Amino acid sequence: MPIERSKVHSTVKIWHPELVNIYDSVIGEDTKIASFVEIGGSKIGKHCKIEAFSFIPPGTVIEDYVFIGPHVIITNDRKPCLLKPEWVPMPVVVKRGAVIGANSVIVAGVTIGEEAFVGAGSVVTKDIPARAVVYGNPARIVRLEEAK
Repeated sequence: MPIERSKVHSTVKIWHPELVNIYDSVIGEDTKIASFVEIGGSKIGKHCKIEAFSFIPPGTVIEDYVFIGPHVIITNDRKPCLLKPEWVPMPVVVKRGAVIGANSVIVAGVTIGEEAFVGAGSVVTKDIPARAVVYGNPARIVRLEEAK
């Protein structure tokens, strides 16, 4: 699996470069990427960690200090239709310091706020505010932390 047409900072650690697929993306300094990750047409910030088997589709923006757990799937199309030639991705934005737990699914067009925490196995179908703790299917707010 290749790394193509991407700007990957020299300090990025890709544990097994032969086992990732990265294309048309920008990845910031000190980010760590595990095996079997696909990142396409996305912007990944600095000091992030992306665990194994995660999928980050075109249009996704992940800000600095974000943790993406293993098997996290981000989508970019709420109503897939192969018959529409005018398809445009609905980007997902993950704000600074957010944490997304293992096996979560983030639905197209969602913004996850700064320092939000998405529990493992959650399905995020709408925007999550800053410092919210959410989990479930669909993900629901269980706590809002105060600003530091």
